[in-house]
Amino acid sequence: MPIEGKQDFLDFLRELMDRPAGEIGEFLQASALPNGPWHFAQPINDLAGPRAAADGFFVPLKNAMPDVECRIDLLFAGDFKERHWLSAMGTFMGSFVEPFRGVPPTQGVASLRFGSFHAIENGRIGESYMLFDLMDLIRQADLRLWPPSLGAEGHFPGPATHDGILLAAQEAAEGQKTIDLARAMGAGLRAYDGKTLESMEQTRFWHPKMMWYGPAGIGTTRGLKGFQDYHQIPFLEAFPDRVGGNHEASFGEGSYAGWVGWPSVRATHAGGNWLGLPATGKPITMRVMDFYRREGDHLRENWVFIDLLDIQIQLGLDPFARLACEVRRRRRA
Repeated sequence: MPIEGKQDFLDFLRELMDRPAGEIGEFLQASALPNGPWHFAQPINDLAGPRAAADGFFVPLKNAMPDVECRIDLLFAGDFKERHWLSAMGTFMGSFVEPFRGVPPTQGVASLRFGSFHAIENGRIGESYMLFDLMDLIRQADLRLWPPSLGAEGHFPGPATHDGILLAAQEAAEGQKTIDLARAMGAGLRAYDGKTLESMEQTRFWHPKMMWYGPAGIGTTRGLKGFQDYHQIPFLEAFPDRVGGNHEASFGEGSYAGWVGWPSVRATHAGGNWLGLPATGKPITMRVMDFYRREGDHLRENWVFIDLLDIQIQLGLDPFARLACEVRRRRRA
């Protein structure tokens, strides 16, 4: 189906997973350029063309959750570097009855949250980026491959205002205000003097009742202090030389904004005990997606996707071998 606007894109996302597994590849081919790149989180990574994307991600997910539905919480659009982008965030939810990428089925309801950015060219998807929280699906399967998150686990709702699907036209100035605020906040994070958190002046940007929704392994936090205690301080200790802000797409619409970097951050794993991992001294990169909701002059909600499995691999670990080991152990028990 052609994708001429946000309603078409919303219909496409919902219909894609409603199709039988054997029809997903053909349906995706009709909506995407034949050789366009698709970038996924570990263990799928980069694929060429919609058929490969279907075989690598969408069909295996459909086989694992035959009644899966795509629930969208955010959908907005914007332009970046002379390309038009559509962005969506939501959850694939269904009865998890067959394995998915090595994760054993729960035989009950499970969810796989995701964020995505899609460049649209002549009514078709030209390039896509998708991060999904496989670590959270592993958690739902009751397998522990790393320490519990410092923040709350499993709490990753849509916007508190329930208005994240922006089908109507928005005032351009409002979207610009949102992305400008998010970028200024990011610049503040990069202004850390290595001594005090106050050097980043984050109180200027965040609402007193801010919510920061992080991936499994980090978790969800409330308020600036929760953000600092459960994410920012451990992150700064682990990656003191981090450099970020490299984005493939970055834009705002209305009170929402987002960006994707592939990678967004480069750093050295130099200290701390991040995710239970002592410092390795190894350089790493981070695939990151951020989504923001602005309320007035402050950021009220922030949804964050980080490919933590990819980082673990860069640090010399093999989380998928460990996953397979745990699955074998469970079968023998």
